[in-house]
Amino acid sequence: MIRNKWMTLFLALMLILKNIESKNIEDGECSLISVNERFDCHPEDGASELACGSRNCCWKFSDNINIPSCYYRKNWKIYDYEKIEGRENNEKHFSAYLKLNGRSTYKNDLKLVKAEFTSVDAFTLKVKLFDPSKKRYEPPWPIRSKLEPFDGITSYQLKINQSAPGFSVHRKSSRIKLFDSNGIGGFIFANQFLQISSILPSHNIYGLGQHRTHLKLSTNWQLLTFFSADQPVTENANLYGSQPFYFVIEESGDCHGVLFLNSNAMDVILQPTPAITFRTIGGIFDIYFFMGPTPEDVLKQYANFIGNPFLPPYWSLGFHLSKLGYHTLQGTKEVWNRTKMAQIPFDTQWNDLDYMERRNDFTYDKKRFEGLPEFINELHDQGMHYIPLIDAGISGTEKHGSYPPLDEGLRRGIFIKENGTDLPFYGKVWNPLTTVWPDFTNPQTQEYYKDMMEIAHGNFQFDGAWIDMNEPSSFINGHFDGCPQNDLDNPQFVPHVAGRQLSRKTLCMNANQFLGYHYDLHNTYGFGQAAATNYALSTIRRKRPFIITRSTWIGIGFYAGAWTGDAYSSWHSLRMSIPEILAYTFYQIPMVGVDICGFDGDTTEALCNRWVQVGAFYPFARNHNSDDTIEQDPVSMGELVVNSTRKSLMTRYELLPYLYTLFFRAHKFGETVARPLFFEFIEDSETYNIDSQFLWGSSLMIVPVLDEISDKKEKVESYIPHGIWYNYYTYKKIDSNGKNFTLNAPLDTIPLLVRGGYILPFQKPSLTTTASRKNDFGLLIALSDENKAEGELYLDDGESLDSVEENKYHWLKFSVQDNILRSNIFNSGMYNEKMILGEIKIIGININTVKRILMNNKEIDEDKFSYNKAKSYLYIKDLQWNLKEEFILSWTDI
Repeated sequence: MIRNKWMTLFLALMLILKNIESKNIEDGECSLISVNERFDCHPEDGASELACGSRNCCWKFSDNINIPSCYYRKNWKIYDYEKIEGRENNEKHFSAYLKLNGRSTYKNDLKLVKAEFTSVDAFTLKVKLFDPSKKRYEPPWPIRSKLEPFDGITSYQLKINQSAPGFSVHRKSSRIKLFDSNGIGGFIFANQFLQISSILPSHNIYGLGQHRTHLKLSTNWQLLTFFSADQPVTENANLYGSQPFYFVIEESGDCHGVLFLNSNAMDVILQPTPAITFRTIGGIFDIYFFMGPTPEDVLKQYANFIGNPFLPPYWSLGFHLSKLGYHTLQGTKEVWNRTKMAQIPFDTQWNDLDYMERRNDFTYDKKRFEGLPEFINELHDQGMHYIPLIDAGISGTEKHGSYPPLDEGLRRGIFIKENGTDLPFYGKVWNPLTTVWPDFTNPQTQEYYKDMMEIAHGNFQFDGAWIDMNEPSSFINGHFDGCPQNDLDNPQFVPHVAGRQLSRKTLCMNANQFLGYHYDLHNTYGFGQAAATNYALSTIRRKRPFIITRSTWIGIGFYAGAWTGDAYSSWHSLRMSIPEILAYTFYQIPMVGVDICGFDGDTTEALCNRWVQVGAFYPFARNHNSDDTIEQDPVSMGELVVNSTRKSLMTRYELLPYLYTLFFRAHKFGETVARPLFFEFIEDSETYNIDSQFLWGSSLMIVPVLDEISDKKEKVESYIPHGIWYNYYTYKKIDSNGKNFTLNAPLDTIPLLVRGGYILPFQKPSLTTTASRKNDFGLLIALSDENKAEGELYLDDGESLDSVEENKYHWLKFSVQDNILRSNIFNSGMYNEKMILGEIKIIGININTVKRILMNNKEIDEDKFSYNKAKSYLYIKDLQWNLKEEFILSWTDI
């Protein structure tokens, strides 16, 4: 008995000693993990040493709330590779299985995970991890054709380390690891908690929208939450759209992109390792790698997967004017009239929801907006256009027979439904009492939406659509009395959405849609509305649709453009508008703008003056503000703003042929319109951080005034990359080896620089795009030091459906070498409008004088050209050449 007692004590002591030894080993292992290498093991609030220990993770308290105190140890894992299938016979398409050998702290870990690795093409790799035994939710959009395995030579290499539950992707040419998830960050695949981490090859990471950040993201513990929300544009918040795509510039200057195709609520964490963690609460891991290696290559490859952007109608490139709070048609017309009278270029008048009857979609108020159809006809007679607001929600409380959108929606059963019933889910937006929402995943909804828009179009003939509140937004949290307690509305882990409540200002997550729960589909709602609206407008008008949306999802640029949401009228918002529009470049949404002069809060004369200047160079240029702010249309702001608006927009309208050509290239090739400097100067690392200036295409640099100090000094600091540049207004030459310059910025002028070596087509501007299109064309030729330049011009009728696909366009290319300009017709399709070249401007000529000019061997009269030696500038006028015929033009000093 005594012997047994001593034996028991001995065994207990040995166990204590073993635990101490084990803890010392563990503590030693944890101490080897640097602060920057900590991957958060307790993302919920309330982390403690006890809770951390229960997760088998390391604990060391950090008083920096962004740095995790509880973090994964290096050997932490709950999955192991069980087997790999098919790799012996096919390196381009094979599978592997991960078996659960432990447990996370989250409910319902998947016991078996299948990983499929597929080479889509030479530059695109797909990695998909999913449940092989049960179909889980996958986003319905973008629509993807079945991917066939690619058997050719790839630019990447995939490696699997069977001792760790992960994989790595390498660039073959440089052997750099682009993605490495082997044994780091705690790989978890539970039913409502999915997590994967990776080491990044550099700190140069971009994308991951929609958030207010600088263009280049911070890897200093930046947390980005993806859950579309009606959230005014502020830092550290999930905003209107969800774009889980990132772009990386590697240390070598090569670039790649990664798409995490998951539409559930998600946190993405960037940390100084550098590393990235994706943490989502549903769906699967569906990851796509686009290998570039140039910025343009990456986005072309991405567009090839999600769809190239739509080609906008020509008129949509003009100036747009809107306000919430015109209140009446008379109020609308007063602003419209005074803008025209001020000789400001102007194409499209908008109305916010105050035009509606009882704020209900597809109606107009017959009293306050009496005469709206006639006003729209007047706009059309003057070559102008009209766009109304269409909110996502439909009034849910109208007398039967009085409101077809509700009656027909109920009859066809196309509204999002209350869980477990056939009744619509009721919330509240602008409508009088309640709101219901069309379910755009229902195949019947597309025809319903077309029918409702057709009825409205029969009453007032709008030309495009502004779709809003489509996150979807509600003014209450879920139901009028909240949401029920369930795993969808109250999951074990909630990403860092505003309020840490998924139903905040939207629907309950357990609401039923045709393709599943709103929990899964929420982030795609705006996409569904955009696709249905695009179909409706195309069918009704038989012309090219133009749609601007607030909420965005992957691939929405195929159907619509966007504006960035409710920005505050401040210098900070003006400054941040540049990275905001440039970020949409990565998402293949080139038609994007920010509300000029801001939406919320009262603007000032100085702020609005500088904002209209840069706003004239947003791809989508609209002045719009709220009903509780001062009027901010240009005329209401005074003479300074009128002069700036007129001057800036006249320049925009002059350059519309160049801008339209950029949109054509975006539509056909997936190229960018507004672009960051590093897209053109990837070899210059100084450009990687620049988001206070930007380019139109390759050729035009916009250098806006973005702060009060620069405004008062009437000067702006600019980084000018290596090369020859010319002042757009004076033609003064700047020869830069890549350094900062101070540019003059008079109060009514935005500095613009033309890049040497390029040709910009232009057109004499008129006050509408309709009138401008009738004017003669010109060419602005900015020569390089090698006396070379190149450019192009695309033109179609500006509104036909499928102009590119049906070959209804004219496409010319221009080149200069050795004082000879050549035009080459690259495509001469079914396009019948006149294209007359009236003038040519050549800057940077390197000869002392110009005595003779020949066009197709015919000498041009001396009174038709002039040469300014001091500016090295040659001007040729009155050419009247038909651009549908090729020409050769030369100049000589003898």
